[in-house]
Amino acid sequence: MPRGDKSKYTDKQERKADHIAEGYEKRGVSDQEAERRAWATVNKDDAGGKKEGGSGRGKHTGNPAAHRGGKSGGQASASRSAASRSESAKKAAATRKRNAEHRVH
Repeated sequence: MPRGDKSKYTDKQERKADHIAEGYEKRGVSDQEAERRAWATVNKDDAGGKKEGGSGRGKHTGNPAAHRGGKSGGQASASRSAASRSESAKKAAATRKRNAEHRVH
């Protein structure tokens, strides 16, 4: 398979790459660079191109690139006051309690 040949990728991997490339293009990255980054991300997630086999229930790859957003999540929380964080925590606890009661009945 020559370099750059995408014939070994699944339809899902191609859709994923297109979606990632669109995101880069919206942020001002050139079309060619966005395409390169998108396929690099798909390769990182899925360990390269591969055809599906069997029933379509393949082994989960972990999707490491899909979890990158959490790296900056702590900054938003750190900039909030302690009272604001505490209020959110109390609200979340009440919601969890309410949902748990709902599931029991």
